[in-house]
Amino acid sequence: MTGFSEPVVRPKRRTRGFTLLEITLAVAILGLMAVAIYRFVATNLVAVRVSSETSAEDARYAGLVRLLTEQLQSLPPGQGTLGGEPFKFGGKSRDEMTWICSAGPGLFTRYASGDYSVTLRLQPVPRTDFMELGVNRAADDDSTEATDFSSIQPSSANKGSWVPLIGDLRSMEIRYFDPRLNAWVDRWTDRGTLPHLVRVTLERAGGTVPWQAVIPLRRTPL
Repeated sequence: MTGFSEPVVRPKRRTRGFTLLEITLAVAILGLMAVAIYRFVATNLVAVRVSSETSAEDARYAGLVRLLTEQLQSLPPGQGTLGGEPFKFGGKSRDEMTWICSAGPGLFTRYASGDYSVTLRLQPVPRTDFMELGVNRAADDDSTEATDFSSIQPSSANKGSWVPLIGDLRSMEIRYFDPRLNAWVDRWTDRGTLPHLVRVTLERAGGTVPWQAVIPLRRTPL
């Protein structure tokens, strides 16, 4: 008699799912990773923006140095071509410097007839506490005679056209190095000679250290 073996019944494996605690932990880990990635990207974006703004600001100041160097080094000695007077308003320096030039970078135009009086000065920005640095250019009424820079007042520079250069400033101090005194002076009224150096100090809004540039009026040999 042939015997039949009973079939072996194997127990079914139960599919184990994720528990609520495991899902909660996974979501929390993903959330932390997302926050970390967001902060990393945001920090880098801020760094890039600040670096771009700093580079643009440095470029503006470097352009100002190039402009003043080119203009002051091209001035002929004497003939009243350079003058400077110290002014102060509200305890802040708002010095001005004026020179005579014709067409070119100092006048911000390629073609111009006659000579022009160009004044580097600060101008208040409406509805703010900040100042704007720029040049005011006006036709020199009598370029054959020396200009009396001592009679120039801040309001008289408004007669010409205004060219803005740098904003968000609080003060500007200009000093002139007189080799005869071996010292810096706050005004230059000598019509017969030029100072050896001009020092421009700008107080920037929000800046802790003032920006300063010393410009030689004599070209130095290479």
